[in-house]
Amino acid sequence: MSRPIYLDYQATTPLDPEVFEIMKPYFLSEFGNPSSKSHVYGWNAEKAVEKARTQVAKLINSDSREIIFTSGATESNNLAIIGYALANKALGNHIVTTSVEHKAVLDSCKFLETQGFMITVLPVDSYGKLNIQDLTEAITDKTILVSVIFANNEIGTINDLYEIADFVKSKNIIFHTDATQALGKLSFNVKDLKADLISFSAHKIYGPKGIGALYVRKQNPRIKLAPLIHGGGHEQGLRSGTLNVPGIVGFGAACESAEKNQTTELLRIENLRVKLKSHLELKLDGLIFNGHPTDRLPHNLSVSFLNVPSEILIRNLTQVAISPGSACATASVTPSHVLKAIGLSDDAAMSTIRLSLGRFTTENEVLKAAQHIVNTVKVLGDSSPLYVSLKKYDNRGSYETQV
Repeated sequence: MSRPIYLDYQATTPLDPEVFEIMKPYFLSEFGNPSSKSHVYGWNAEKAVEKARTQVAKLINSDSREIIFTSGATESNNLAIIGYALANKALGNHIVTTSVEHKAVLDSCKFLETQGFMITVLPVDSYGKLNIQDLTEAITDKTILVSVIFANNEIGTINDLYEIADFVKSKNIIFHTDATQALGKLSFNVKDLKADLISFSAHKIYGPKGIGALYVRKQNPRIKLAPLIHGGGHEQGLRSGTLNVPGIVGFGAACESAEKNQTTELLRIENLRVKLKSHLELKLDGLIFNGHPTDRLPHNLSVSFLNVPSEILIRNLTQVAISPGSACATASVTPSHVLKAIGLSDDAAMSTIRLSLGRFTTENEVLKAAQHIVNTVKVLGDSSPLYVSLKKYDNRGSYETQV
């Protein structure tokens, strides 16, 4: 039986075969521990790690010494938020974030509440963007950290991050952003973007799972973090543990590939997303497309089918592999916190799927997937007890069922 068409690139990307070939020697012949300083195996491993560190840094135009390798963006977010708060609690105890952050950010903030910190979670508009005025009003003389997501992992909205960072830095407050979905999709330069801490993950850009990085500003100001993992003093004392050399090498190679191919690749993917959206709009009524219409990731399409719950729809979409939203929350039967934050009703939130395209998506796959979705929605919609009166729903997904 043929495998379904993969349209879940925001959950994870397949490892690029060229990246895998670069990684292979570090599983086999070049297996040394970079902490082994007395022989060639360790020297070669250390050299490979530092080359990868430079490749990651180059993609965001940072100094390689500002790149700290972690197990992924979840750990990077924890290290940035908890690590900064614990190291700098003498400066204040207030942290500001938003209602549409990844759970790795929100749950880190919840933990800090148990440690005596005050957390302000700001609302967003119907597109998922933070209003700078809300941020202005939230800042106090106890605020030590602001964390705002760069590009949303569920609805694809890109925040006005340069403006936000400029404001935060004008108040002499440290700024963190979760750029997991932005890396390799948006061109940004840390010299211009005034973020002090930035989280990344390799498996979102055709690199391996289990490896990520945290950008930690070294000057103006130099950021002090408390390590969360102790024992050995690796990664400048911020993240102890034997380095994942094959993963690090793969992350570096994936960043180099993203730098070379970003412009042409993302234009192609955006064109495919436009075709997918147009096909769904043409063939189906009563759709809600979530997220900002223009300030959005090129490969994301979040759509609510108001007459079919996403759980039922996905179960019947046998020819495509997709998620109802964040892959990190698919075990939950509650509405997505992101979709609720932008004002969707419970019904609309529970009828939403996320389609995300990538490097290996073809036009033929997009057209086949679109038609399969259309056919399935029509069959399920006609028989659904949630059949929608299209004349009675508003653009945020509140509706009355047909009687």
